[in-house]
Amino acid sequence: MGRKILSEIRNSGFSLNALAKGYPEISDLKDIPQNPVYHAEGDVYRHTEMVCEKLQELSGWQGLEQEKQELLFLAAVFHDRGKISCTRLEEGNWVSPRHTLIGEKGFRRMAYREQERFGLTFSQRETVAGLIRYHGLPVWFWTRERPEFELMKAAERIPMRLLYLLSAADVRGRSGENEEQLRASVELFGEYAKELGIWESPWTFTDDYTRFQYFHKDDLWRGAALYNETEFDVFLMAGLPLAGKDSWIEKHGGDLPVVSLDEIREKMGIPPVRKSGQVVHMAIEQARNYLRNRQPFIWNATNLLRETRARLISLFAGYGARVHIIYLEAPYVELLRRNQIRARRIPESVLEEMTGRLEVPMPWEGYEVKLLAE
Repeated sequence: MGRKILSEIRNSGFSLNALAKGYPEISDLKDIPQNPVYHAEGDVYRHTEMVCEKLQELSGWQGLEQEKQELLFLAAVFHDRGKISCTRLEEGNWVSPRHTLIGEKGFRRMAYREQERFGLTFSQRETVAGLIRYHGLPVWFWTRERPEFELMKAAERIPMRLLYLLSAADVRGRSGENEEQLRASVELFGEYAKELGIWESPWTFTDDYTRFQYFHKDDLWRGAALYNETEFDVFLMAGLPLAGKDSWIEKHGGDLPVVSLDEIREKMGIPPVRKSGQVVHMAIEQARNYLRNRQPFIWNATNLLRETRARLISLFAGYGARVHIIYLEAPYVELLRRNQIRARRIPESVLEEMTGRLEVPMPWEGYEVKLLAE
């Protein structure tokens, strides 16, 4: 019988130390150094312990639903896990660059690969991963050129109220300089999120086209109502190998032509890890032919990275296409099973590496984003 971490959180009385006895990943936070100027309390484990304690003291904590308390506490437990792999000494100071992004990916990989032990649904896992990714946003959002845009984008993924509570606990769970300034920034974040109308849920745009344009163009007012200039649909598949993309296309793709990187590789006899540039070039040329003719089609590849998807979406949308992202996910144990019976097996080391790079599509990336997890 696998562990179910949310129930164990509640059974532990929301205790980090008690939870760590069953999840050794938590103890990995011990002895990871921090800059004493901002974290005089000690290592990452001690900071995390304080954050978990401060979280339960916040006025907004008691009014949360049971599951939201559990998910928020879980996010607090793992919010700085990225520091384990990225902390380094730089000019005499301990720094942890990109630890929120690394922490998000690390948590997703861990909870996905060990779903039986963690017992999280896809939605629960992605909520926690999103909170980890954005937990620093309330502190620095006001320094960005478009602070409204940063909040609107984050609100597409996670509830701002939960993010506020996590960040409020984060800045209280430390000892060091700028404590009052950090708290003031988090409070400003909360007030601004409420003012924007995204405290509990994402902004409701006039239509999907305006929503897409807001997140892909500069300085567009969120309340605008744009004339929809799109002419046809393009479906961009995304997901790990063996997640079911081909089966989805067979069932839902109808007669639409498919640009498939795997098919191009197979026809040319190119192994999966070689000459990717040549394969992509040929696929792009196929896609351009459909785009020029305003012909709907399906782009079938893993598209695991947001940067990769962004380049394709920009290309397709530039021709007037409505870009729909279809993300599919199967349990990790099922991927391994399917791989065993596959004619051209993928090395498990490659499959594991891909799970660590995976960036699940965000709602704002496409005209429509469907997340289909088994």
